[in-house]
Amino acid sequence: MAELPPPAEGILVTHFIVSGDVERSRRFYTEVLGGRVVFSGEPTVVALSNGWIVMNLGGGPTDDKPTVVLETPGDPDRASSFLNIRVKDIEAVYAEWSARGAQFLTPPKQHQYEIRCYLRDPDGHLIEVGQTTDPDGDWSPAHWASGTSG
Repeated sequence: MAELPPPAEGILVTHFIVSGDVERSRRFYTEVLGGRVVFSGEPTVVALSNGWIVMNLGGGPTDDKPTVVLETPGDPDRASSFLNIRVKDIEAVYAEWSARGAQFLTPPKQHQYEIRCYLRDPDGHLIEVGQTTDPDGDWSPAHWASGTSG
């Protein structure tokens, strides 16, 4: 799990989601996906594997983002970003999360370098779950760490 507080050096990447009901989102990210609450309230922070999900209500502009309004997805079938979760055994994760109430758009599907499927959180945020099937190809973590990706 991610450590509290953030590292003294480097960065810690978190994924912020706007929620219409923070408690409902907390339950989804902990009870369905298996995360752990590290901060309750608004915002709520859930440690999920080696990252954090920050969830809070939407709202109007603030002094540091004077033209930005935060809101839940208006149309769940249109997305400009999504959470991408990589797993070792997608069939096991699919079965476990489905048993906990996750509703996937489709079962896992084989693609060129991965098996993947998608689900939505209670506010409609899209989440990809994928498993690499070609560990020596472009999708392998060793390939990315070598700096040769892209």
